[in-house]
Amino acid sequence: MADAVEAARARIDRALNDLERKVRELKARPAHVADDDLFAPRSGGAAPNAESTARVAELETAADEASRALSRAADEVRAMLNGEG
Repeated sequence: MADAVEAARARIDRALNDLERKVRELKARPAHVADDDLFAPRSGGAAPNAESTARVAELETAADEASRALSRAADEVRAMLNGEG
């Protein structure tokens, strides 16, 4: 069981590392908003540009992927702890 727990832990670590890498890559890109706050109200009611919309979509995709990976890893750990794995 210890090997399975270690394997699940390794998968969680990889998922977190992937998420951190994606966030660093996205943060490294130049932001074209005044205060670099994606959730700040837009001044003047201007419509979002294609670049900011794409960036938000990338962040949402990365968050969804990380959430699914962490959920799978948590399910595996729970199964192992309950003697199912």
